[in-house]
Amino acid sequence: MLNESSRRAYLSAMQVVQWLPRTELPFAAPSRPELLAPPVIAQPVVAPQADIRPAVAKPAPKAPGERPKIEIPRPSASGKAASKPVEEADAAPVVAKPVQVPPPRFALQLLRAGACLILAELPTGEPFQSRDPSYLLLKDMLRAAGLPDAPQIIGEPVRWPLLVRGQLDQGPEAARDFVQGFVLAQLEAAPCDCLWLVGLPAVRFASEANAESYNLELQVEGLGSAWALPGLELLIDEPQRKADVWKAMRLLMTRWKTN
Repeated sequence: MLNESSRRAYLSAMQVVQWLPRTELPFAAPSRPELLAPPVIAQPVVAPQADIRPAVAKPAPKAPGERPKIEIPRPSASGKAASKPVEEADAAPVVAKPVQVPPPRFALQLLRAGACLILAELPTGEPFQSRDPSYLLLKDMLRAAGLPDAPQIIGEPVRWPLLVRGQLDQGPEAARDFVQGFVLAQLEAAPCDCLWLVGLPAVRFASEANAESYNLELQVEGLGSAWALPGLELLIDEPQRKADVWKAMRLLMTRWKTN
């Protein structure tokens, strides 16, 4: 075990100026308090930055009576180029998405009675049955008009929409084109003197009329003369409408009666 004098001699030979033992040494002199204090880390000194802003020249004194000059900023070429895309973007038209109209739903049956074709709404969506009140009313109307009361059913009922699913357009315009094309094909095969449109779907999609045209004669392009009538169920529910139907029938009866 080295004593203090020998220990200092070894440290001096190794050029160790300051040292601090890890454990307490026997026969060693007391440690100096300044050696036990934590080291102080010097902070870097930042030199102050010089003010590099350009000096603003002071305006020269104005002469008496001289008006001050006002500088108007003029847009540069780069400014015009930068603003052009913004102006073009603002001027771009906004395209509105078309509103999807749900397809109409109806069922129509085409019949022939003498010189007339009847396009009638099927109240239940099913073909006419011989004992249906609506079919019995139609037979009474044909008899009153001087037409055969046992009309011939032509083809299957027209049911719209045609497809339950799919991308096919089945809106009102497509429904009108289909119904008119269907009736026109029958007229080309066997012309008629007057087309009865019975019920609002028949009036709306075989022509471009509505309920306000009930009991009126219509001229439909491609289909000729047509007579707009309320639906059979509506006539059953509101019997007072039958008087207007009978009045209009007497005015139009000459179109299909030959004697």
